Formats: sequence, structure tokens, C-alpha cells
Amino acid sequence: MKAKTKLTFALLSLALASFVAVPALADDRPATTNRPALYDKQADGNKQIADALAQAKKEGKHVLLQFGANWCGWCHKLHKLFKDDKDIAAYLAANYIVVLVDVDKVDGKSHNADVNKRYDDPCQFGLPALVVLDADGKKLTMQDTGKLEEGDHHDPKKVMSFLREWSPKKK
Repeated sequence: MKAKTKLTFALLSLALASFVAVPALADDRPATTNRPALYDKQADGNKQIADALAQAKKEGKHVLLQFGANWCGWCHKLHKLFKDDKDIAAYLAANYIVVLVDVDKVDGKSHNADVNKRYDDPCQFGLPALVVLDADGKKLTMQDTGKLEEGDHHDPKKVMSFLREWSPKKK
């Protein structure tokens, strides 16, 4: 009888653990809610980047590429932080041209796969992934945004530190 009780307890524990773990995975599942589309699923990433580089050169800024997809919960969280945190939003506006590069899969092929490859596969770390370019298009760094997270969100201090480290040096 004790073995049956232990087995029942073990099965109940596993079932309970799965209910606890599922919400943690929800940010990486395709969206079942109506999230706004952040990424243009039709956009040519190469053209987006060329346009951003021309603007960055005129304005003395760097280009921040944010690789992601509309279904990615972490992509939405990072975008929301970029937009809603006043200090980060102001710093981005003053120092970067931000480009949202869609890398969703369509018919088994990754959209903008050539762009991801050109910048040494930043998506290997998962989404979102960041790449910073200088105004001439030289890749300065790529960042696994998991390193900018704290629990269930991106840590504003870590994000700001990253942005400051790779922003253009003002003369």
C-alpha cells in the first residue's frame, strides 16, 4: 500500500509541477491573444537596415537591430520596455535608430534568414536578439537578451547599461 501511495503522490506532484511550469513557457509560445504586430512580416530586412544606416549617418547615431517575431512574448516585453521606460526611450531616441527585423518562419523558411546570417546568427540565442551597428554598418556587438532579463522581465538597469556601452561616443 505504501508503494501505491508514493506513486500516487509522485504523479500528483508531477501534475501540479506541470501546471506551475506552463505559464512560464507562455511567453515563448505562439500568441493566442491579439498582440499588436510589432514586426513587418513582409519587410526586407536588408532594405530596413540600409534606410536606418543612412539615417544614422546623418544623425550621428548607431543602429540597433532587434531580431524577433510577432508571436514572441519576450519581444513584446522588450519593445514595451523600450517604449514605456522614459529613460530608456529617451536614450534610444538620442543615440540609436531601432530596426525591428522579422525572423518568423513562413512555409518552413525563416524570413530574413540572410540578414540573420550576415550578422553571425544572433538568433542562435533565441528571440529577441540584438545587434548594434555603427553608422557605417560595421557590427559592434550582438546580445543574447536573456542576459538582460531578471525573472519574468528585462531589467531596465541591465538594458540601459548595454545601451550606454554601445552608443556612439559623443565628441
